[in-house]
Amino acid sequence: MANLVRRLMVTTSGRGSLLPGEGSSRGFLAHRLLSVSSENTTTSSETDFPSQVPLAPLPPEELEMEALTPVKVVEMLDRYIVGQQEAKRAVAVALRNRWRRHRIPEAFREEIVPKNILMIGPTGCGKTEIARRLAKIAYAPFVKVEATKFTEVGFHGRDVDQIIRDLVDNAIALQRQKMRAKLVKEVENVVEARLLDIFISRQLPPVEVSPIETWPPALNIGQVGSASRVEGESPVPEARVDYEAFRQLYRDGALDNRKIQLDIPDGRSRLPLEIGGASGFGVNELVFRMEKFLKSQRMERMEITIADAKPILREIEMEKRLNLDQITKDAIMLAESDGIVFIDEIDKIVTNHETRYGADASSEGVQRDLLPIIEGSVVSTKYGNVNTDHILFICSGAFHSCKPSDMLAELQGRLPIRVELKGLGREDLYRILTEPETNIIRQQQLLMKTEDIHLVFTDDAIEELAKVAAEVNRSVDNIGARRLHTA
Repeated sequence: MANLVRRLMVTTSGRGSLLPGEGSSRGFLAHRLLSVSSENTTTSSETDFPSQVPLAPLPPEELEMEALTPVKVVEMLDRYIVGQQEAKRAVAVALRNRWRRHRIPEAFREEIVPKNILMIGPTGCGKTEIARRLAKIAYAPFVKVEATKFTEVGFHGRDVDQIIRDLVDNAIALQRQKMRAKLVKEVENVVEARLLDIFISRQLPPVEVSPIETWPPALNIGQVGSASRVEGESPVPEARVDYEAFRQLYRDGALDNRKIQLDIPDGRSRLPLEIGGASGFGVNELVFRMEKFLKSQRMERMEITIADAKPILREIEMEKRLNLDQITKDAIMLAESDGIVFIDEIDKIVTNHETRYGADASSEGVQRDLLPIIEGSVVSTKYGNVNTDHILFICSGAFHSCKPSDMLAELQGRLPIRVELKGLGREDLYRILTEPETNIIRQQQLLMKTEDIHLVFTDDAIEELAKVAAEVNRSVDNIGARRLHTA
């Protein structure tokens, strides 16, 4: 490698000159690398990054969202969930209506509110799994909560407004991911230029010039293109280097083990403890404070390999380019227009009329608190006010000890679409063991394959498993498909 580096250093005239002096060579080299990269980006495919560059996947564009028809969504759910077609169609139509609403005149758009869904069915029949898979299909803010985690306002515990705050946190994370995906190539160009700038400048032999000849003044690492030669200045001694050869070595990974000196945030400068989760700030709050923190913390010059420097510089350059205010604004709009909230175990906050003796802070009071949020109201968060008029709410419950009619009448009216999921029998359990792409049988076979054991289940054995699970569900507690996981 050392011989190869020496061969790449030439002193004859040619393209890509470097001004003398370590600082000036760094600045001009970085500017040259960036200009070459930006020129080639639009004229040639040779600048595509190699496979080792972690390109984040972009969210689906309009054409891809247009392809998510209700039939397509049901087909995608069928790959993982057996039966329950009525529930699948209900959530598929609700998801499609989110897309349709954005394509009608704005005067009518505000008048169209989502039809919230109440899924009723025994435990283990697929209610939660439908919501979990829907979250992966829907490219929108999604949050799943347990109704039993909340208490009436004024009592110890979480209030229902936290649902919307969690949804906004999810929207910010989603919007942040979209922005990062758009900046990946730009950041990779900058990181590549900076690392090559630092590495090549260390390989250049020192050039002795008088202070009068040293122009422009030396640049700090990272001040890319911030100074240029004044027009009319006399030429100065130049060193020359084969940029493309070094660039190819970098992209091939041949320079990964070479060491460079890099200024990185001092590991001893940590976030103050009062900023942590104990004071009530979420993960996204910490992320939003990171930019200010990075500017104020100490920098430490360390000698590390290029491979280790890549992720550090990627994160620093990415944080510089993220517009946090715009991300917050777009995320709130996204949560208001496309947010989906799944409230599980809602039957646990419903009390049977015949056995009700008084108000309960974690039951009827929570129902009353849910009313304005589901109907549509403004919730205050640390990022701003959030309107819940167009957020889709999907609630589910087994309703073993109570009936949906035991809910507050106002809450029943806010969940107009009711879907009943059927309990699972022997045939359903057999299909669960065989039909889904990630069925339990396949999972066990892959686990044993890691030990070089080829595990085979005959059809009779699978039928027996389904039969035993169904019999235990009938004789003991019916926990549905979860019985297949029990010993």
